[in-house]
Amino acid sequence: MSLGKYKNNLSKLQSLIALLLLCIVFAVLSDKFFTVANGLNVMRQISVNICIAVGMTLIILTAGIDLSVGSVLALCGAITAGLLKNGIALPSFNLFIGFTIAGAILAGIVVGSLLGFFNGLVITKFKVPPFVATLAMLTIARGLTMLYTNGFPISSFSSSFTYIGGGWLFGLPVPVWIAAIIVIAAIIVTKKIKLGRYIFAIGGNENAARLSGININKVKIMVYTIAGALAAVGGIIVTARLDSAQPNAGSSYELDAIAAVVIGGTSLSGGRGSIWGTVLGALIIGVLNNGLVLLDVSPFWQQVVKGGVILLAVIIDKMNTKNE
Repeated sequence: MSLGKYKNNLSKLQSLIALLLLCIVFAVLSDKFFTVANGLNVMRQISVNICIAVGMTLIILTAGIDLSVGSVLALCGAITAGLLKNGIALPSFNLFIGFTIAGAILAGIVVGSLLGFFNGLVITKFKVPPFVATLAMLTIARGLTMLYTNGFPISSFSSSFTYIGGGWLFGLPVPVWIAAIIVIAAIIVTKKIKLGRYIFAIGGNENAARLSGININKVKIMVYTIAGALAAVGGIIVTARLDSAQPNAGSSYELDAIAAVVIGGTSLSGGRGSIWGTVLGALIIGVLNNGLVLLDVSPFWQQVVKGGVILLAVIIDKMNTKNE
């Protein structure tokens, strides 16, 4: 095997090696780490991040970014909760519309999709940089969440709804199954469908993709719409798990999602990465958080460590890009 091929194979295994090393370190330092209960706890905790990070992966593969997913998550969770609890009342028409669980969930996902669609539209039609457009949406969606909830949580739902966030199915938490379905669907999209090839092509060389006949704007709008829908799914899971829609839910979730994507080997320059890598990245973030909690490390130091890991991942990404 040539040195170049060896380096290439090693770079692909970086995330897996890092995860294994983390597991070994925490297993040595804490006897509570390698237990079934703790493993299931980590899986449940990372399921929401995986939902968001899958959408973020598609965006970053196009050389974009989405800073609004945490706020979109909060707004969609609040809307789903509000429709379940209060429905829609139209006193002027003497009309009340109640919502089933399926109807409220669908409404939340539609709202997330529309917010993502709006992001994509602003970025493509008005040529606003993704960072600025989604930063604006972060503020807009958070403000709308506060307006919708009046700053108060919406709580106490039926057991059928809370089952989505806290239930079990075939020995695994329900959120893990939801995340698994999303991951499988995303792998199919990126590996088997034209949209996936277009996403990689745009991230690799947007001008070349345009000259080859790819509708750049359409693909980007679709990608941001998908990311908005997946953020909504994350919001519904969080709301169901907590049995409460908190106005400040999802704060900093976008950073965890970006961290999972970058640590998983997806290049911030676009055109290179994988969904499996993102899953590994989310596992690394989850194991790191869990291990530091088990070791009773201060939450402030936990932020420092997480930031350092993200910085290291970006540096490695830049070095790999430079060597290609």
